Amino acid sequence: MLIKEKMLEPLNKQIAMELFAETQYIAIAVYFDTEGLSALASFFYRQAEEEREHAMKFVHYMIEAGATPVIPGLPAPKNGFASAQEAVELALHHEMKVTESINNLVDLAIENKDHATDTFLRWFVTEQVEEVDSMTSLLQVIQHAGPHMMWVENYVRQLAAKA
Repeated sequence: MLIKEKMLEPLNKQIAMELFAETQYIAIAVYFDTEGLSALASFFYRQAEEEREHAMKFVHYMIEAGATPVIPGLPAPKNGFASAQEAVELALHHEMKVTESINNLVDLAIENKDHATDTFLRWFVTEQVEEVDSMTSLLQVIQHAGPHMMWVENYVRQLAAKA
């Protein structure tokens, strides 16, 4: 096995964190869908798919490196929000937790001289910069828009058109 033994449990916990993010983003998307905010709903459905892809990257890496991933049960996500701001604040908070977790994994890989895992994780370090920036920008737009959620919808549509 290429992965150092001390990395296995933390990598499995990261899989759980990524899969939880998927379910939380689906719950946020459902909130926006039921509020008639289809662009925001689509944004979070895409984010959910991306989080699943992240979890699968960890699963496949572990298998390729000779380890057996453990697929966890997950806690229920938060369903229902008082506002768009509350929903996006939760998403940003989660992205900050994921960033901290990825950074801790990198530190652990370096400490254990697990060069394969360290190299694998570097993509996630860069990805988290993008994820935190995206949620921070969306939160700022929501805060500036106040009750004018259609401005936020237009902003998100413009983002999607650029992608």
